[in-house]
Amino acid sequence: MRRRFVVTVTAFGALTVLTCLVAPLVGSTPIRLSQVFNRTLSFADNVDAQVFFISRLPRVVAAAIVGSGLSLSGVVFQALLRNPLASSDTLGVAAGATLGAILAITFHLDIAIAGVSVVPLASFAGSLGALAIVYGLSMARRRGTSSTMLLLAGIAVAALLAAVGRFVQYLGDLTETFRTMQWLMGSLDVGSYAPIVAALVPMTIAFTGFATLPRVLDLISMGEEAAEARGVNVERTERIALVSASMATGAAVSLGGPVLFVGIIVPHLVRLIVGADHRLVLPASALFGASFLIVCDLIARTAFAPVELPVGIITAMIGGPFFLWLLFRRVH
Repeated sequence: MRRRFVVTVTAFGALTVLTCLVAPLVGSTPIRLSQVFNRTLSFADNVDAQVFFISRLPRVVAAAIVGSGLSLSGVVFQALLRNPLASSDTLGVAAGATLGAILAITFHLDIAIAGVSVVPLASFAGSLGALAIVYGLSMARRRGTSSTMLLLAGIAVAALLAAVGRFVQYLGDLTETFRTMQWLMGSLDVGSYAPIVAALVPMTIAFTGFATLPRVLDLISMGEEAAEARGVNVERTERIALVSASMATGAAVSLGGPVLFVGIIVPHLVRLIVGADHRLVLPASALFGASFLIVCDLIARTAFAPVELPVGIITAMIGGPFFLWLLFRRVH
């Protein structure tokens, strides 16, 4: 097992490092890595270094963080609900994050806290609020959490929050509606490193929670009774998993907007390669999710250069057919 783990992490890690190195060099303005680190020029005179460090590298780092967070959240939600179609959208977490951002944009909460716009902060708060509602509804039904109750409560809460979001948009003017629609398409044009640093705080906490889950997720995937028979505290594990996945989703959505289907595509592709063991699936999904979204963002900003597409459009165009294939495969 240790050898498989090392091989898996090395292979997917090498892919991630490769995409992180190549992606910033590609764009409408060609640059060279040797010129970026040319010590004979000052930063003010080095155009390649400015494009690399100011324009492209923040996008690559943001894509890696968002891709990893959404992918790991998808793995955890699918294991908890024992449903291969589950994702952050299923439990209403993404809808809560979206509503938070819509409220901040519509009501002109354009203040900045520690150099970070209130929009991503409101988005993150919305994701945690949605989780609290879903978990509260499940707890009201029975002691502990039921996967069926979580799924049904999540679908209901997601529909409700989406309706509230549309109502708020209806109240806004055309400028606010346009800003909201841009945000809803998903974009990794973060503009600076401040939003990335802000997102890293909850993402690090979430990743710490994920690190405790691989073995117990394997047991929970077999069923709650089987997990409890093997000494797993299912209620405690589900709480850790739900909070960690929701924090990762909230941080990801606050940084890149609602980037669709990453949490469904990546976990399934990884399982096809490494199998179902979560000791391999979790680290591989984090690394492959980062690479996947970096490549999607590269396509988004180069396919119709100099015009840049929202990365959410690219992931939706890839994820839509993949989701239909997955659904058809599951039905049959």
